Formats: sequence, structure tokens, C-alpha cells
Amino acid sequence: MDGSNAAKRLTLDVEGMTCAGCARRVERALAEAQGVQSASVNFAARTADLELDPDADAEGPIRAVREAGYDAAPKKSWAERTGASDAEQSSHGGSDAHNPGEASTAQLVFAAALTLPIFTIEMGGHVFAPLHDAVMDTIGRPALNWVFLVLAGLAQFGPGRIFYTHGLPALLRGAPEMNSLVMLGTSAAWGYSAVVTIAPGLVPESAQGVYFEASAMVVTLILLGRWLEARARGRTGEAVRKLLSLQARTARVRRNGETVELPVDEVQPGDEIEIRPGERIPVDGEVMSGRSHVDESMISGEPVPVEKAEGDPLTGGTVNGSGALVLRACAVGEDTVLARIVAMVEQAQGAKLPVQQLVDRVTSVFVPIVIGLAALTFAVWLIAAGSLSAALINAVAVLIIACPCAMGLATPVSITTGTGRAAQMGVLFRKGDALQTLSRVKVIAFDKTGTLTEGKPTLTDLHTADGFTDNDALQLAASVEGRSEHPIARAIVAAAEDGGLSLEDASEFQADAGYGVTARVTSRSVSVGSARHMARLNIDTGPLSDAAAALQKAGKAALYLAVDGQAAAVLAVSDPLKPSAKAAVRALKARGIETVMITGDAEAPARAVADRLGIEIIHAEIAPGDKAHTVKVLRERFGVTAFAGDGINDAPALAEADVGLAMAAGTDIAIESADVVVMGEDLTRVADAFALSRATLTNIKQNLFWAFGYNAALIPVAMGALVPFGGPALSPIFAGAAMAASSVCVMFNALRLKGFKPAGATP
Repeated sequence: MDGSNAAKRLTLDVEGMTCAGCARRVERALAEAQGVQSASVNFAARTADLELDPDADAEGPIRAVREAGYDAAPKKSWAERTGASDAEQSSHGGSDAHNPGEASTAQLVFAAALTLPIFTIEMGGHVFAPLHDAVMDTIGRPALNWVFLVLAGLAQFGPGRIFYTHGLPALLRGAPEMNSLVMLGTSAAWGYSAVVTIAPGLVPESAQGVYFEASAMVVTLILLGRWLEARARGRTGEAVRKLLSLQARTARVRRNGETVELPVDEVQPGDEIEIRPGERIPVDGEVMSGRSHVDESMISGEPVPVEKAEGDPLTGGTVNGSGALVLRACAVGEDTVLARIVAMVEQAQGAKLPVQQLVDRVTSVFVPIVIGLAALTFAVWLIAAGSLSAALINAVAVLIIACPCAMGLATPVSITTGTGRAAQMGVLFRKGDALQTLSRVKVIAFDKTGTLTEGKPTLTDLHTADGFTDNDALQLAASVEGRSEHPIARAIVAAAEDGGLSLEDASEFQADAGYGVTARVTSRSVSVGSARHMARLNIDTGPLSDAAAALQKAGKAALYLAVDGQAAAVLAVSDPLKPSAKAAVRALKARGIETVMITGDAEAPARAVADRLGIEIIHAEIAPGDKAHTVKVLRERFGVTAFAGDGINDAPALAEADVGLAMAAGTDIAIESADVVVMGEDLTRVADAFALSRATLTNIKQNLFWAFGYNAALIPVAMGALVPFGGPALSPIFAGAAMAASSVCVMFNALRLKGFKPAGATP
């Protein structure tokens, strides 16, 4: 499929969803909308991620959402989001919810103020008899019922009207959801009590009880639960808000011979930007002039500022030190590293893990089943006990207790919190399902150069054959390698330049990936490469083989130089191990994950490096094109497989692995092929990614156990199943409290992931 036919991505903010059933309904409506190829709705984030036909726009999906009874709008652009005031950002997800289906602080306080007198008098009278006697003597039951009718009615149709505005249309469409349950339950309790108060003659004297406290308390408790849930959910998105806050708001741009301060979204590639000491870098670019140290910890995680001078890259969101710099803008807006990081985090947070599929199937039929159970409860109690009030109260309790909110929140809030915490640790999940797959990985294969090692090799040894001097050999090798971008080639060129040698022009340059290079230098045929490369050229390396073997045994990469078909020298290049490599391997092994090294180096130097790291399985002399096949072989042997790499030639292996982890210091191609991006150079973050993945999946399982277990245990109690055996019934008040508490418990359990500590070398 060419780029012109590729699917378009669109993210919508969806308002009005209050339970997992709502999310399921929106997702189904979007999936059936014209032009939508796929749709995934995240109940916790209140967003919908869509893939659209190339010629489709947002109007169709938005119309489908509105027809389903909700509202939607395209997610704000990068400029709109980063241009928001600090107050707007801090209030996002705060105590005052912006979702029409949620409760604001004012609504909650008003409902509580109306409910408190009813609860104090009615429930307090049962606990403290003198209070009951005093109220009955001064006011009397009939007048008190009228007071309660007004107070409970104001709560029911004031703050509680949100249950009607969302629940009634859903019920009339034949697709009831959580609001429908609350609406039916509280309306039944308040309506029955209103009939008893206004026209008591219509109700048998034995059934003339009122339940205003139940209707008012349920409304207040559910609003309280939603208010707490909204606050907790706001905290799950804290990682993204912190990332957004790193974006500078303005930039001082040189325009038409003068410097003007502009909003950062007006900066264009090529603009020259002045950056004062202590300021945040506004966009990605490179230093034109000046010298300073820049705090790049938000990107690399490294606390030590990095020295920057002319020609060095700068990343938007990092902080300038004590020097003044002039920056040439290279990437702006959504093309910056910071914007791409935010996009990756949000994409992962909006993903739907395989474990969510079970939840979706259950919640799609849950609410209709609950309404059926409530009707059954009413009928059984009315027939068996002959009590209209008992039948009503138990049916209301069933409707209230069975809210599927906790089930809908169980998975997405953990994903949002877990991936947000990962981003703060320098681990970016590009694909949400990698979060679950990573927890099942049995083996991880590491590319060597640039992943386990620094990727900055240096020339350490040079042994020449008879008839060649060190300088001649090094000059010829460097002249050929000067045409290559390989790290080893750069090491040879750097050694020649440091030795004061000038490079000759090389023509007819040919590179054989994974083997070596060949060119003509001053009419001589010169080749540099591995023993395999020499064998392909039928060049005898025998006179230098002992020297090469000794170098390889010492853990150095040995390369041969051949001139006019004759072995001329063997050069040794050493690439230092990353300081964190050994600790990362040890931490992975402690978690039961097998570690493997894949490299194009010869067996001897590869084994020397592996022994230093504690890696027992190596695949040496692997050509770049064969890395993906090696990953496939590892999967057949061990099971679910991960691969960590950083180069262009790692892209096929990253894509082939069940989970590909790219080091962010690597190439864009490698990063685009990966499922997880590890920022900076600290390899212990790879181990932390595994640990956080397992912690998140454990958290999800805890949430699901609580959500499903809560409903499975309390619905029968609400139906009165324990009453015939001397057990208790479940008051609608306690049902409302338990229902609200279930969602809040799930939210706060997920928030425990915010306290996840990077393990590093400690499992």
C-alpha cells in the first residue's frame, strides 16, 4: 500500500461516558460509521483512537458519536495544547470535572447539603432514640415526609439530573447503561416515597414506608464516587501533562534584522533563535553560535548537563545552562522530539490490551442482565414475601450495586498510569499491547555495537605484514573507510587524522554490509574488512592470522587490510562496554529472562565481550540481513522473544521480535520499527521496562479480580439471597456507597504504579 492510500489516524475527545458500557457503545457506533476502518475507545482517558479511509474526515465519526448519545471533538493540536495557560493545564483532570457525565464540586456540595438533614434525622433517629422522639413530637411524620420530599426531590432532579440526561435516552434507545441503572433505582425509591407522602391512600398501610434517605444518599454517594474518580483519573494523566509543561511558550526569533518574541507555534524551520542562560530550549535545532551546558535529563535521564557548542544538536524542552546560545530551528511543532514522545505515550495509553477483550464482552451484556435481575428480584419478593416495599428496596439495591464502572476502569487506568510512569523513567511504549507482551518475554537478544557497547570504537592495535609501514597501512585503510559511516570506519579515520595523516581520494567504492569495503586509492585496489571478506576476495590472511587471533581473544574486533590482493595489515578496534550493560544483564537474569548477544563480529571477540557481561548464548558473525532470522530461531527455542538494538540494520530484527526495544540514541528507522523506545544510554532501563510491564499486568489482574469479584459477591446479597438463611439484606444506601467505593478502589490501586521504583540492577 503506498502512502497515498494509507489510513489516516484521528483521536477524538469523547464526553458523556460514565461506564464501560458507554465506552463499548461509542466504540460500536464508531466502528459502524462510514469511513472508519477501526476504532478503540479508552474509557479512562475519555478518548477514541480511529483509523480512517484516506478521503474520510472527522465529521462522520463525530456525528456517529452524537447519534449514540454522547459528544465528541477532535483532540487539540500540539500548538493548542502547549499554548494553554498553566492554570488550564493544572485544572485538567482536577476536582472540577469537564465531562458532562461527571460531578463538579458544586454539584456534589449541593447534593450533600440537601441529603445531610434527611440522613441525620432519619438514620440518626434509629441510632439515637431521643432524637427520633423529639422530631416526631415537634414535626410529626406527615410533615417530615413533605420536608424530605422537597429536599430529596431537589437532590434527585438537581445534581441528580445528570442520571436522567444520559440514562433516559440510553434506556429509550434500548441500550441502557450505568446512568440508566441509577436513574431507575433512585427514581423508584423517590417516586414510591412521593406517592406515600402525597396520596397515602393508594398504598396499603403496611407498606407506607418512605425511602427518601435512600434516593438522596445514593445520588450523593455516586456523585462523590465520580468526583473522586475524576480526581484520581486526572492523576493518571500527570505524566503527559508534565511533558506538555516542558514546552516553552515563546521564543526570541531573529526576523528582518531584529529580535522579536513570538509564540513558539509561529517558529519556522530555519529560524534563528536566541536563548538566554537558564531558559528552556523552544524547538529542536542546532547551535549556530555560543557555548553552554544544557540539562537534557528530560530526554536522556542523565543528570549531568551536556556541553554544547557550534554544530551540536539541541532538543526542545531541555534547559540551557549559564551560556548564551543561538539556535537554528530544524524541527518545530509536532515534529519535535518532545511532541513525538507525548504522542508515543498517549498512543500507548489509549491502546487496548488483549486482556481487555474479556471485559468488553462482559460489559456489553451486563447492564441488560442487571435490569432483568432487578425485575426478577422485585417479582420474587413481591410474591414470596408479599411486601411491596421489600420488593422495591431489594430491586433498587440490585440496580445500584451492579454498576460496571469498576470493570471498565480496571484495565485502562492501569495502562495509563503504568505507561506514564514508564515515560518518567525514560521508557516509551510506542504500542500499548507491548506492555502485556513484554511481561511474557522469555528471552531478550541484544545487538552488540551501540547497544551493549558505546558505539564509539577506537583503533587500539595495528600489525603490518612485511613490506608495509604502519603509516602506509593506516593511511590506505583510512582513505577507504573515509567513504563509510560505520562506527569502526570512523575510528580508523580518526586515528589517521590524529596521527597527522592525510586521506587520499578513493574511487570505485563498494560496501558489502557485514563484511567490508573495497575501493581504489591512487590506482591501488584496497580492501578493509573481516576474515570472511578476505575469504570472498580469495586473499590469504595466513601471515597475519596469529596476530588477529590474539586480538580477538582480547575482545577486540580484528579487521584486515588488503592491498592489490595481498594481506597488508590487521587492525584492532575496541568498543567500550556501556557502564550499565553488566548490571542490566544481571537484572534481567534475576527475573528469569535469558539474555543473548547477536553480532557480526567473529566468534572470539564476541565471546570475550559476552563473558564480561555474563551472557552465555551468542550468535556471532551474523550478517545484518540474518538478524531477523536469528530472532525467529530464538522464538522457536525459547518462546516470546524481545530484541534490543539501535541501528538501521537492526530494524528487521526489531520488527520480527515479539517486542522490539530501540535505544533512543539510535536511528529513527530503528525507533519506528520498535515497540518500546528506551531513552538515553542507561541499559538498566531495559530491565526496568520488564519489571514495570509485570507490575502493570499484576495491577490490572488485581483490578479485574476486585471488579468482577465485587459484582459476583454483592449482586446476590442485594437480591436478598441471604435473608432466608438469617443473613442481611443490602440497603440501597450501602449499595450506593459500595458501588462508588469499587470504582475509587480500582483507581487508587492503579495509582500505586506511580510509586514504582526503577529497579536497575536490583530485581
